[in-house]
Amino acid sequence: MCSRRHGGGRARSTTPAEDKYIVLSAKRNRRTTAQQVANQFLAASRKQISRKTVARRLRGGGLYARRPVVCVPLTRQHRTARLQWCREHHNWTEQDWAAVLFSDESRFSLSSDCRRQLIWRESGTAYLPENIQEKDRYPTCSIMVRAGIMINGRTRLHVVANGNMTGQRYIDEVLLPHVRLFRGAVGDKFVFMDDNATCHRTLAVQDCSPDLNPIENAWDALGRQVAG
Repeated sequence: MCSRRHGGGRARSTTPAEDKYIVLSAKRNRRTTAQQVANQFLAASRKQISRKTVARRLRGGGLYARRPVVCVPLTRQHRTARLQWCREHHNWTEQDWAAVLFSDESRFSLSSDCRRQLIWRESGTAYLPENIQEKDRYPTCSIMVRAGIMINGRTRLHVVANGNMTGQRYIDEVLLPHVRLFRGAVGDKFVFMDDNATCHRTLAVQDCSPDLNPIENAWDALGRQVAG
């Protein structure tokens, strides 16, 4: 027979009730750091713990440091419209999608600060509203790039220099030199997929759904490389 003997190691620095307080502090402000949680715990209990202890307690409570999803939160109307769009196109074949040009622009920060702040969240909760960081504008040191992708091709990257993209610039710099060439190559089945940005609303663009545009994945991959 064998039995576990009581060890003589270091005693646990926090009680179960204090562990719950640490987890609750992180949930109240998911963007707080482990050191800030330790400082709050010191002010509340007069007991000092390390940043690593806080991180261990948070992991024990199911919270992990992850990068927040950066996007614009969808309303009920947005979700309804996108679900309807999916149902209208779920029978499309690869040949049908081969005639679609997905186009979009994205702004990349060129400064040393990548602005990728971590948050504390549970596994599988990346898209909950409290874990989403709403997209905002880049202050300075940034560049806007536009491109289009298809199943069997892509347009060249176009840098939007000297100001913002306007409706007339969109026509002169994107539609006429780039999109028109793809339309001529694909033929009558060509579909141009864009979003509802202000500079795009002067054109009769159909089959429009920004969230289902796969070029967003390309922007994310490029953004990770730029930040690295």
